[in-house]
Formats: sequence, structure tokens, C-alpha cells
Amino acid sequence: MELKLTDMPAVAESSEEMEHVKVLVLGAGPAGMSAALYAARAELNPVVLTGNELGGQASLTFSIENYPGFPEGVGGGELGDLFKKQAERFGARFEFDLASEVDLSSRPFHVKTYSREYLADSLIIATGASPNHLNVPREEELTGRGVSYCATCDGWFFKDKKVVVVGGGDSALEEAVFLTRYVKSVTIIHRRDAFRAGAILQHRARENAKIDFLLESVVTEIVGEEKVSGVKVKNVKTGEISNVETDGIFIFIGHTPNTELFKGQLEMDPKGIIVSDALMHTSVPGVFAAGEVMDKTYRQVVTSAGMGAAAAIEATRFLEREEVR
Repeated sequence: MELKLTDMPAVAESSEEMEHVKVLVLGAGPAGMSAALYAARAELNPVVLTGNELGGQASLTFSIENYPGFPEGVGGGELGDLFKKQAERFGARFEFDLASEVDLSSRPFHVKTYSREYLADSLIIATGASPNHLNVPREEELTGRGVSYCATCDGWFFKDKKVVVVGGGDSALEEAVFLTRYVKSVTIIHRRDAFRAGAILQHRARENAKIDFLLESVVTEIVGEEKVSGVKVKNVKTGEISNVETDGIFIFIGHTPNTELFKGQLEMDPKGIIVSDALMHTSVPGVFAAGEVMDKTYRQVVTSAGMGAAAAIEATRFLEREEVR
């Protein structure tokens, strides 16, 4: 289920509903739902604010074949539903709502949503990160139909096909090399004449016979009705437009963590990623982070789920220590 901000009710100037909870989870991707499961099994009755999308970015993947326990693969949306049902079985409550204001200056933490307010003894932030988009025609409509932001998730579906990769950083070249395990050919499209990726990655890409390069070029439009059939590319120096036939386009121009709500309240790196220790602790005691809001390395369903479990375990220990005091 997907909710849009425009579907949310207007924020009331003064909410009459104020609920005090032990654990409030922000986000319902793999990290958030795993956190909800573990917190529920600890009998903490967690409340999960799902945000815009139940299942997070994983829900956009047609089939996930690298999550343990599903040898035939599982749809991203289906996996999200299973996560939710399992957490609900132990007492987690999911609210299709979105946090609009957060105050972490004192405990219990104050969180205002589009319909009510919460006081939370502990907070688990699992709001994820959104892949940067090209914002060109047909990109949104063809997402999941040839437009992808994850080669590890979707590469197998392009076996023996032609694909393009957009980007010039480490992620773009790493994913391009990964895709050559499956695809017939990869064309890397980059707006500059040189890559930002490390020298070793550049060497690997250039030595790979399946990879071609289209530099000083940008994608201006994605072509296709039911699925991707090509892209229109513009040379940034000459302005010349060309058509490139392709079965898929993988976009790796960075991720933006969904952490705007917490700026000035939690320690973050220059890119807005929440700084946490190995135990998912943030700079504010009682606030924990899991998944892509703090993970700039793996960004996988299975690792996000593990981080969510760890965050919930640490939240449980934190609350137990507070009770002893």
C-alpha cells in the first residue's frame, strides 16, 4: 500500500490525541518492520508509522531472490506484507501515517504526525533513503518495468539483454561490472569526460569486454510503453541527440537519506546520513537508527532487516536500564 503526502489529512493546529508508547518506529521498510517484530516479541507493543510506502524501497522490486528462505524468490510487495503480518502477530501496530515534526530534546520524545501526536520512551528511525532520480519523461511510469535503481536486486531479470547504467561514481561502476554476470552488454552513460570512481573500479570496468562508454552525455528521456525499449541521450558539448536501444536502465546517481526531520537534533555526516555506532545508537540516548538512514555501504534487504533487529534489541535493553533506575 502506498500513501502520498497529498492523501494525508492536514496537520491540526492542536491535536486532541496524544498517545504514550514505549517504542515508536518510523518507517516500514525491512529495517522498520524487523525492528517492530523484535520489539513486539519483547512485549513492548511498538507502534510503526509506515510513512509513504509499506515495505520501503524493497516493495518496488518485482522479485527479490537474495533474501534467505525464499529459494524461488519473493515479490517485494509480498515480502513487505509477510513482514507486517509477522510483526502484527506479536502485537506490533502499524499506522499508515507520516511523522511531520519530531522533538528529541527531552524524553519522552515528542512526535507529531498528520493525524495525532505521540510521546515515545524510545525511538527507532528506519526512514530509509531514496535513490536520486533523473527526473526525465517516463522514468516514474517505467520503474519496475526496465527502470531500476538496484543491480543486485534486478540484474538477473536482464539475462542476455542490453542495459545502460547512468552514473560515474563507485556505485555506478561497481553495479555495471556486477551486471556483466548476466547481461549481454552494458553501456555506461556519464555526463563528464572522466569518472569519479576509484582507479581500481575504473580499470575493472574498462577491461571488461561487455562494457562500453558514452561520456559527456545525459539521458533526456526514457522510451517505452509497457517496458523500456530505449533512451534518448544528449551530448552535453554538441547538443546532439541520439537514440540508444536498451532493455533496461540502471540509475546510480546517489541516494538521499530521508533524515530531514532530524537535522539539528542528531549527529549526521555531510550527506545527511545519521551517525550511529555498531549497536545502532545515535547521538541521542534512546534514539536508534537502522537501515539506509545510517548504512552507506550495503543497502540490502537482509542487512537492513538485521540492523532493525539490532536496533530493537538495543531499545529493549535501554528501556530495561531505565526501569531499573
